[in-house]
Amino acid sequence: MTRDDEAHAEKMRKIQAARATMMATKTEEKGLLIVHTGKGKGKSSAAMGMVVRAIGHGMKIGVVQFIKGAMRTGEKAVFDAFPDQVEFKPMGEGFTWDTQDRARDIAVTRTAWDEVRRMIADPSYDMVLADELNIALRYDYLPLDEVLAVFAARPPMQHVIVTGRNAPEPLIEAADLVTEMTQVKHPFRSGVKAQAGIEF
Repeated sequence: MTRDDEAHAEKMRKIQAARATMMATKTEEKGLLIVHTGKGKGKSSAAMGMVVRAIGHGMKIGVVQFIKGAMRTGEKAVFDAFPDQVEFKPMGEGFTWDTQDRARDIAVTRTAWDEVRRMIADPSYDMVLADELNIALRYDYLPLDEVLAVFAARPPMQHVIVTGRNAPEPLIEAADLVTEMTQVKHPFRSGVKAQAGIEF
């Protein structure tokens, strides 16, 4: 073993010991309120990945999409293969700039939110994903206080994931885990359209 190898091994032993000490203090288990926000791509994709992981653990999951609905997505095809574990509800009608009907957008959002509330109130759901809910909150389609109250009253072991740009500050404060996706480069800027398997 070279001197560099020995130094590296010693460094790794110290890191391992420090990590073990830190992990010994982490004993609490609870349902998490998780927020994926930011201007970068990957908010919904990361949440869908968590749904796949939960499927692998035999969990029951509810997914409600606030924007997508009319379009066919790859995730729906996958989750439909697990009907006993995943209730997948794409309930949106597209982006607000496409619909251009605020009253209808509010009504559609309320219907989708009622589904999220139903799932959260049911302790048999281990995880509930409110995909693109932040967009509805940004345009004041739902009262934020109502949303926060529902999240706060969820079953203690239930995980809730909220995605979408511009997460409101009170939601960020209430969350246990917040990830902000940062856009560094995106093919759309170079004239590349949304593609199956990548965007939907």
